[in-house]
Amino acid sequence: MDDRRKNYRAWDAQQSSHEPVSPREAPPEDDLVFFLLDLIPQMDLTPFHQYYAQELRGQPPFDVTMMVILLVYAYSVGVCSSRKIAAACERNLAFRAIVANDPPDFRTISDFRKIHLAAFRPLFLEVLRVAGEMGMVKLGNLSTDGTKMGANASRHKAMSYGYMNKQIERLEAEIEQLLKQAEQVDTEQDAALGSRRGDELPDELKRREERLAKIREAKARLEAEARAKAEEEQRRRDEEQAKREAEGRKRRGKEPAPIDPTPEDKAQTNFTDAEAKVMKQSNKGFDYSYNAQAVVDSAEQIIVAAETTSEANDKQQAVPMAQAALDNLNAAGIEQPKAADGTPKPIPNTADTGYFSKEAVEELEKMGIDPHIATGRQKRTCARA
Repeated sequence: MDDRRKNYRAWDAQQSSHEPVSPREAPPEDDLVFFLLDLIPQMDLTPFHQYYAQELRGQPPFDVTMMVILLVYAYSVGVCSSRKIAAACERNLAFRAIVANDPPDFRTISDFRKIHLAAFRPLFLEVLRVAGEMGMVKLGNLSTDGTKMGANASRHKAMSYGYMNKQIERLEAEIEQLLKQAEQVDTEQDAALGSRRGDELPDELKRREERLAKIREAKARLEAEARAKAEEEQRRRDEEQAKREAEGRKRRGKEPAPIDPTPEDKAQTNFTDAEAKVMKQSNKGFDYSYNAQAVVDSAEQIIVAAETTSEANDKQQAVPMAQAALDNLNAAGIEQPKAADGTPKPIPNTADTGYFSKEAVEELEKMGIDPHIATGRQKRTCARA
């Protein structure tokens, strides 16, 4: 038997315990964390500071600049969970370079995000303005895309409109029975207890009343959505009819069925996150999600617009996202490239087939956007030898 084996580099897990490690020295010099540590303190963080201006009680809060850098860095490297950020502050040298020896806990991080949610938008525009000043936004091409992000909701906690009606009838009957039962109990206890308390309703009645209220609230949401869709459909029909009359044409085919403003029995809503909608996921399954949209400048991958929507289809997002990008560029003072004659050059905008529609292309062109949107999926063919 051959006893020879490959030599390995010397390794001693205890060696690092005798060596001081500085979070500022361990990461490479070009790490994003050092860029943010230099950049963000130079920015106007007044909207963040204003929250604490009138509150002088209690323990001093964590430094606002440190918290802003922490969240911006965490989100930039894809760490969105407050608990994971807090864990990284204890284990990750780049995060330790920000928080030093006083890491905030996950609740502090979560509360800071909630409190200052509105202040992050001006900060986003400020970062975009700096990127423009540094020549990092070229506007040679803006890429638009979306991704489905899971919502804090479960399909198992949803209920259809038809089932809601059945549940409301059942719960109303049960509540009526419980009220009669409570009245009978009160009468018996009044006779036995006299002036002492004995009139509390059963806990079971309270639970059913709460559930009935939630179901009615969810039912009202579905009905409001159905009415909005019916009104939109009616507007679309009226516009088509007006166009036909102006052109002297008659409708072809049968008259469309009357618009029904009531929800379909299979229409569903969720009790934990009413705004989320069931969407197709990348794994081909379906779950409650939001559709996150982003417009990115291709030169340095600078995000110029980002939004979330509860609409599963990207087709309706091409124009709003382009408008959001133009608004942010204008607010950041980034001018559109000029042609030789001094007129603004259309900004190229690429997107996949999910964003294509004739109306979207026409509207984008009116906005000064040069759309490059796929009109369909390319069929794959297998070459034979």
